[in-house]
Amino acid sequence: MSLSYPTALRSSMAGSLRVEDAGDRVRLVGWVHRRRDLGGLVFVDLRDRSGRVQLSFGPDWTPAEVLERAGRLRAEDVIAVEGEVVARPAANVNPELPTGEIEVHVIGLEVLAEAETPPIPVATPPGEELPAEELRLRYRYLDLRREELQRAFAVRHRAMQIVRSYLSAEGFWEVETPMLTRRTPEGARDYLVPSRVHPGEFYALPQSPQLYKQLLMVSGFDRYFQIARCLRDEDLRADRQPEFTQIDAELSFVTEEDIFRVGEGMIAALWREILGVELATPFPRLTYREAMERYGTDKPDLRFGMEFQDVTDLLREAEFRLFQETRGTAVRIKGIRAPGGGAALSRKELDELAAVARAAGAAGALWVRRTDEGLAGQFAKALDEGLTERFIAATGLEPGDLFVVVIGHYRVLSLVDESHLGATEDVYHVGGAEAALDALRRHLGDRLGLRDPGVHRWAWITEFPLFDWDIEAKRLVAAHHPFTMPHPDDLPTLLRYTEEGALDLAMARALFQEGIRARAYDAVYNGSEMASGSIRIHDPALQRRVFRALGIGEREAEEKFGFLLEAFRYGAPPHGGFAFGVDRLIMLLVGAASLRDVIAFPKTTAARALFEGAPAPVGPAELRDLHIAVVNDQGVDERSGA
Repeated sequence: MSLSYPTALRSSMAGSLRVEDAGDRVRLVGWVHRRRDLGGLVFVDLRDRSGRVQLSFGPDWTPAEVLERAGRLRAEDVIAVEGEVVARPAANVNPELPTGEIEVHVIGLEVLAEAETPPIPVATPPGEELPAEELRLRYRYLDLRREELQRAFAVRHRAMQIVRSYLSAEGFWEVETPMLTRRTPEGARDYLVPSRVHPGEFYALPQSPQLYKQLLMVSGFDRYFQIARCLRDEDLRADRQPEFTQIDAELSFVTEEDIFRVGEGMIAALWREILGVELATPFPRLTYREAMERYGTDKPDLRFGMEFQDVTDLLREAEFRLFQETRGTAVRIKGIRAPGGGAALSRKELDELAAVARAAGAAGALWVRRTDEGLAGQFAKALDEGLTERFIAATGLEPGDLFVVVIGHYRVLSLVDESHLGATEDVYHVGGAEAALDALRRHLGDRLGLRDPGVHRWAWITEFPLFDWDIEAKRLVAAHHPFTMPHPDDLPTLLRYTEEGALDLAMARALFQEGIRARAYDAVYNGSEMASGSIRIHDPALQRRVFRALGIGEREAEEKFGFLLEAFRYGAPPHGGFAFGVDRLIMLLVGAASLRDVIAFPKTTAARALFEGAPAPVGPAELRDLHIAVVNDQGVDERSGA
């Protein structure tokens, strides 16, 4: 007999009963999922966390008063029953339920709590449209009763146990770091917490445990991990939460390869134990520059090919105005070959490609397809016979294939002079053309069925840029974070520019143009970023050089990061780490459509908790205790009028 988690009120979990338990007397508790009355017989589906089982109330085995009480049960009533497990006749077996071979003949029933009619249904048949998400979030405690969500949280629990077990076996210690921290100058906005005992001073809620885990390495902990809660006051996005969870880890005396081995071993354990999928390790490695040149993105979907091809020199020879206008400029013509795309896609679908490119920031897209007679499409007639043959040979086009091009800037790390286009200043291109061609690649991958959800392709993207360029502020900013170690081959360049004093605008621009690489890396899965990390700076002198490049002077560095620089003076080991996003990992493992399906109490896209009404106003007395006033645009206290 199943004895899963017995208590004083139950002998078994409802969903744990099987045909082997037939003949056993059981006590069960849970919620009424559904009730059906069939002329003297009452059937109730009883639900608890483990699943559902059918209860059967009948005059041959159920006392009359119990049968009568069963007929009054309502959905979501909480009940306790006692009865006998009975095997169902073969004709009545329900193959859709793990408990479908048995039912419980009830002899005793107690209503532990009556339920009003729920404002949202809990028992929703497969395929039935759910209520609006905002309504489900308003009654989240009811929505969480749905079996789909409970299965997701069972997977989340199991996944975290696998992570803890794996990292513990690798010698990591689980250490908690503070939630009340000092605000950091980089990254997203911090959530600030006013101090009651220190008027005018504020804590920040952690965006990540970054500095603490580095200090733990200085402390000699060697290997640390944490299932860390992080908070960022970011601008609202459809599927991003202000608070999230990450698997945070840091290791001492390591290189990137040591970190990759641990990280991909942990992921392989999750995929093996939860999905039954054996991932091939080690994961492929691509440098940032390789990824951008081949796929136009730092998170390429490697389930299919369609790598970028540069056809600039070929197509500039064509009698086609848009191609000829690129002559003598930095503008390039790149494209992708979609095998079979020319034959598979309709003319309407081909014409949609320009709209896909425009939505991603380009002026549009052009296409040709190869037929048995040659090329057909938007620029096919501009290619003479010889150029057509060379184009086909260069691109590898076979009959039925499609080739799509996007014209634009493909310089990723550059400040491009566009004065000839009427721009008053240099414009920093983050790869507008790359983004458009990447969007087309993904779009065609979907249309041609190449993005198979049953295929799992992980990769490490390495050697990210150390610096990014802030167009508005006209200064360097950290592309990852300011504690990332520069690539050793680029270190002499960084040292040359930061020898002394702050960098002026010209020097900062020149340093950016150098394209200094960082020892930073991301883990990418099927076209989505799942983790990031880096080897950290452990030399205080080098850290000050990086601060200097970022416009952080000595005084500001001491004020904001003095504790870290001081710790480094007493011997810091080489160290690095990673952080995997838990919510996105679980979303993938359970096949959920939204992050909110794997977070117990998520916020809306407006960052509100509807079920509890947060955030909410605070009264004047509490604000006075915190030395805070709420003022309007004119600086007037809205509560007191002062």
